[in-house]
Amino acid sequence: MSDHVYKKIELTGSSAKSMEDAVQQAVSKASKTLNHLRWFEVVETRGEIDDNGRIKHWQVSLKVGFRIDG
Repeated sequence: MSDHVYKKIELTGSSAKSMEDAVQQAVSKASKTLNHLRWFEVVETRGEIDDNGRIKHWQVSLKVGFRIDG
């Protein structure tokens, strides 16, 4: 078994659907340029409320960890 080194970055995803979709948007986009994504941690959740008191938009900040090659 070999040892690994990981890097952690912070991302913010957004969605009009849900918190979960905001997370998925961030992870999906990051996976296009980062290899070996392994975990995420939600650190902040925000939202926008429309004039009728309904949730209009979600924004979720998360930390994502990925293994560094080499």
